Amino acid sequence: MLSVEGDDVTIGIVNPDGSRAEMSGNGTRIAAAWLMSRTGSAEARVHVGPRIVDVRRTADGLYESELGPLEVGEPEIVDGVELIPVSVGNPHAVVVGDPSLIAEVGPRLEAHPRFPGRTNVQVVRVERRGEVTARVWERGVGETAASGTSAVAVAAATHRDGEVVVDFPGGDLRVRLAGGRAWLTGPAEPLDELPGLRAGGGTDR
Repeated sequence: MLSVEGDDVTIGIVNPDGSRAEMSGNGTRIAAAWLMSRTGSAEARVHVGPRIVDVRRTADGLYESELGPLEVGEPEIVDGVELIPVSVGNPHAVVVGDPSLIAEVGPRLEAHPRFPGRTNVQVVRVERRGEVTARVWERGVGETAASGTSAVAVAAATHRDGEVVVDFPGGDLRVRLAGGRAWLTGPAEPLDELPGLRAGGGTDR
């Protein structure tokens, strides 16, 4: 689902297994970049579920998204695994440890009864202040090369504030944390076409 009005675009996100996602850091950035390529503006607003994500194109050609408020819970143990629950508009379970364990830890936690709607899972190693390495198990998808909201989740779970570079197998994303909110910066390649979009705005379905 996609609709356009001026500098605003409304999107819906569907996982490969058919489930709906409340939020996507990379998806909102791509949608904003696509809209900017058509309006000529350096700013866009992406409406996804109850959130509005403000996105701007930076001087170096990247895209910075304000993803909104974060909720970082206290560490807890689920199925023998210590994790930190984080909400970035969608649920995350952040495990501090060896990222190579993602294929074992990810599916165990994704569908655990502790998370009735399932959860995204990350295993993260802190390299130094402001730099972490992570791998991601996305809810309804499996392991993916990178994830925008996962970048925010691991940054918030390990740092709480400041600038953090998150190194994924698919590349780096930059996160800025301040006052319980998050900004995500990364690249985007605008698409020539998006399914269902009519010339002049609106959707066919």
